[in-house]
Amino acid sequence: METPARVTIPDLRQKKARGERIVMLTAYDYPIARALDDAGVDVVLVGDSLGMVGLGYESTVPVTMDEMVHHAKAVRRGVRRALLVGDMPFMSFQVSPERAVMNAGRFLQEAGCEAVKLEGGLESLAAATAILAAGIPVIGHIGLTPQTAGRFGGFKVQGRSAAEAEALTRAAAALEAAGCFALVLECVPDTLARRITGRVKIPTIGIGAGAGCNGQVVVTQDLLGLYDRFQPKFVKRYAELGQAARAAVRAFARDVRGGAFPTAAQTFTVAAKGVRPLRALKGSDPLRGSRG
Repeated sequence: METPARVTIPDLRQKKARGERIVMLTAYDYPIARALDDAGVDVVLVGDSLGMVGLGYESTVPVTMDEMVHHAKAVRRGVRRALLVGDMPFMSFQVSPERAVMNAGRFLQEAGCEAVKLEGGLESLAAATAILAAGIPVIGHIGLTPQTAGRFGGFKVQGRSAAEAEALTRAAAALEAAGCFALVLECVPDTLARRITGRVKIPTIGIGAGAGCNGQVVVTQDLLGLYDRFQPKFVKRYAELGQAARAAVRAFARDVRGGAFPTAAQTFTVAAKGVRPLRALKGSDPLRGSRG
């Protein structure tokens, strides 16, 4: 099967110029990554949301670089076409520009990512600049920044006042000037998102920022109904796979307890008297497909 052409950073800029919307989703393992890639998603983000929806933490803060790289490696195996981006976790880039470059480099060198994303506006500019100077492409992330949501008093919409809106607009311009190839705008009013999108030449990817951005991103587990602690206002559920999974497991448990599973269809048997044992049959593998 021919490998499809990979999505590149210039492709995303061209999409903005042509008015084509960019599709970005998160993945943390091989099966979901493969599904997103097969479905034609443009950008796959190994988000630090892994901490909450994948590892069960209360927030994204506890996620480590080792955990992020581990999961990014799995996602890389499932992604052949989409642009793969690693999300810089908390304290991976705030300590020093040098530490930021080293950690960003791990996403490319160890996991095979093509770019990184980091949260923050002007306060993250030094880290972003250092990473870019090392030749590593960067997506900026402004508005609500979950890693430091505590300073905002929780997960709240940002940029509502004139002063906040102006600060976010300046941050967007500064990150573009530094060399970021795209910006994530999270939980900002749609009018502000439209204004920033119109002022920068690089694509904007919205999450809770309205339809005026050049693309959209949500957490895949939210989209699929696999995370049930809460549902953000900006998420539309396209499936309820969590409910479907629970129903399937309950059905399996009923069948096992009632003796309805396994049936002959799921059982290996000797066809007739005199047939050699299965282990003696050459050229066949009766356990092919078993993953015990």
